[in-house]
Amino acid sequence: LKRATISISNNIAEGAGRKSPKEFKQFLSIAYGSSFEVENMIILAFDLNFFDEETQQKLLKQLLEIQKMLFALIKSIK
Repeated sequence: LKRATISISNNIAEGAGRKSPKEFKQFLSIAYGSSFEVENMIILAFDLNFFDEETQQKLLKQLLEIQKMLFALIKSIK
């Protein structure tokens, strides 16, 4: 879960360092995909009783905000 979460920010950072908007958008798309990997892991972690439902809902709400921001940023890049 930690590695997948870190992958989101790492791909954003790597994409920001690229020379073209097309490359940046590609890395943002990878980060967006990683966010769904994190979502799946949060659900699985709850199912495996690693944390309670309140924690799960808090994490999923925060992740949804990140997904919305990433999606909007991807769409804004021409």
